[in-house]
Amino acid sequence: MHAELLAVTVLGALGDVGRSLREGLYMFWDTLWALVLGFGLSGAVQAFVSRAAMQRRLGDHRPATVVRASFYGMVSSSCSYAASAMARSLFARGADFLAAMVFMFASTNLVVELGLVLAVLIGWQFVVAEFIGGAIMIALLVVVGGLWLRGRAVSRARQRVAEGSGDGDQHGTDSALEREGWRRRVRTASGWADAAGYTMSDLTMLRKEMAAGFVIAGFLATLVPNWLWGDVFIRGHGAWTSLENVVVGPLVALLSFVCSVGNVPLAAALWKGGITFGGVVAFVFADLIAFPLVLVYRKQYGGRMAARLLVVFWAVMSAAGLATEYLFRALGWVPSSRPAVVARDSFGLDYTTILDLVALAVFAALYLLYRNRERLGGGAGYAKDPVCGMQVEVAHAPASTTHQGRRVHFCS
Repeated sequence: MHAELLAVTVLGALGDVGRSLREGLYMFWDTLWALVLGFGLSGAVQAFVSRAAMQRRLGDHRPATVVRASFYGMVSSSCSYAASAMARSLFARGADFLAAMVFMFASTNLVVELGLVLAVLIGWQFVVAEFIGGAIMIALLVVVGGLWLRGRAVSRARQRVAEGSGDGDQHGTDSALEREGWRRRVRTASGWADAAGYTMSDLTMLRKEMAAGFVIAGFLATLVPNWLWGDVFIRGHGAWTSLENVVVGPLVALLSFVCSVGNVPLAAALWKGGITFGGVVAFVFADLIAFPLVLVYRKQYGGRMAARLLVVFWAVMSAAGLATEYLFRALGWVPSSRPAVVARDSFGLDYTTILDLVALAVFAALYLLYRNRERLGGGAGYAKDPVCGMQVEVAHAPASTTHQGRRVHFCS
């Protein structure tokens, strides 16, 4: 009798796991074309937009500089880890600390691939909220950060970054992009091979986070009953519900270990489960306070600054989510219904499948460019970080060392 009960329990658990993994797979299939398009565009922009131009123009946090930092972030990598590394590099080379943080916020929250995946999974309203709320969040970051992220705290952080930097003689080295200019580079096979390299590197860095996001979202959408979300996110209490949801949303992001594009499927599952519109927006913005990233900040800037960043980031993310919700309510843009399911429940020949097949063909072409980049003349002035997989411009590598007679460059 006990053996039969155990067998039934095991079979039931296996069935739940199978259904959850299938749900995650369907979410991935629904968003595959958007991911390929977004990362392809991101790789192209990284290959054809000069980082040196970014660094020279981010010496303060005046309004014009904040706009520039936001734009540079928008056209940069969407990987949270890559964004934090690039922000550190900008800061180490003289950029204003707040401008570097603005760059990091824009790099992960005002990017094409995030918007595409949001549109596919939960609707256009969240895409608009991403950009409007992102602008609100950046404005709040400048105001709040100007009061709390300054003075000796920033001086200590800069000293720590300077001590940990290993640029050596790389400061005088110029990248291929800076030598040739983007107009010439965009017409060359080597330029597109480098763009493919950035795309593959971004995917390499994000693969674990995206996989975790789809898997976790599949389990949440399938196994977590709606009433349980009511215990985590309160409902039916008007303004208190909105406030609690935007505060708890980032907490879920902090504890879920999922960041960047990988947290969008989880956001879809939370939206299905009953979290408020502002709570979803705050959760999406909170990719930069996933626990592993907090540890990165501690390593980069020290424990005190990491604690300040966590508090400031959490506050502005929650406030931006709340402000966006009330703005969208006033405009009548908050969706009136929630999806019964997060993703499809079967495969079929429809527009999504066609787009995915086209995307797979594009991905194959990018992969071939990447694999043959040296033969096409690409890869000059670039190296791959052996830890995170990021494609690093040797001229701008934040750190480097010699290992077994070879020069190794790191993104952080």
